[in-house]
Amino acid sequence: MKQRLHILLLSLCLTVSLTAEAASEDNERIDVKGIVLGHLGDAYDWHILTWNDRHISLPLPCIVYSEHSGWHLFLSSVFHHGTGRAHEGFFLNPDDNGKIYEYVDGTPVKPWDISITKDVLQIWIVAALLLFIFLHTARWYKYRDAGSPAPKGFTGFIEMFVMMINDEVIKGAIGEKHYRRFAPYLLTCFFFIFLTNLLGLLPIFPGGANVTGNITITFFLSVCTFLVVNFSGNKEYWKEIFWPEVPTWLKAPVPIMPVIEFFGIFTKPFALMVRLFANMLGGHAIILSLTCVIFITCQIGAGLGAPMTVTSFALMIFMNCLELLVAFIQAYVFTMLSAIFIGLALPEHHGH
Repeated sequence: MKQRLHILLLSLCLTVSLTAEAASEDNERIDVKGIVLGHLGDAYDWHILTWNDRHISLPLPCIVYSEHSGWHLFLSSVFHHGTGRAHEGFFLNPDDNGKIYEYVDGTPVKPWDISITKDVLQIWIVAALLLFIFLHTARWYKYRDAGSPAPKGFTGFIEMFVMMINDEVIKGAIGEKHYRRFAPYLLTCFFFIFLTNLLGLLPIFPGGANVTGNITITFFLSVCTFLVVNFSGNKEYWKEIFWPEVPTWLKAPVPIMPVIEFFGIFTKPFALMVRLFANMLGGHAIILSLTCVIFITCQIGAGLGAPMTVTSFALMIFMNCLELLVAFIQAYVFTMLSAIFIGLALPEHHGH
């Protein structure tokens, strides 16, 4: 019951935020694409809500390097308040999803950009929360011994997740002999993705950033798994790639199977990247689109808007419940597949 009430409150907050944003359009046509992509995309500020035509947001530091003028550091608010849309020769280019550009001899050029964006800040928040959670949990074990009773409350809840992933996923996929080497990395992946997915469901700060729906983030996670798998692979693993146990005519003179196995090295992390990215992006897009249905039908008329508002709101609650499940499943699947790929890279010798 508490979980349902929590989801209802989250949906109400999201509806209020989008209602205020839509109201600022002064009865103009609702830009569904702009609203959805605006909430899903990365940004140089953290938009919280729009109230009485006033945008309330958290400005973030922009750090750019120009080959002509050197380093520049300023807040993103300079692009929206006081100084107009340009600052120190830099501007937000709408043709490239609002990225920072500068004019060089009349031509827009993209500088080296290491700004603290919304997704970056969300990752830092997740990292700080993970440090707090596990340092707090480790402190409990510091003052206990093997004969102490099992932990309860928050510590017991975290232990349940750790034991489940460690014993059922990591140990089962990699094996008793090697799993301890890779447990820290795989547990970090699971809790980072899971907590990031949960915060992404919050419609207001410090949540709402679409981190795992950003393909650059999932690309980095998959590259980490790619490096762990291939740098940990033993000689049997590489033998199965370049000289697998198949009929010789499939290996020479035309190396059909070695080529297929070699491309498999790259398709596995690619599948990890796309699966996580597509599922999280799709879920957020559906929830936001259902919210926009309310405003679109209300513009048509109250007779159609009232029943569609109730229907859309019910579907939003259902999708939020489903996204809670998806948040866990996607973290679980990414960790499980990473563990399987690592286990496949450590095969035992088959010869006698």
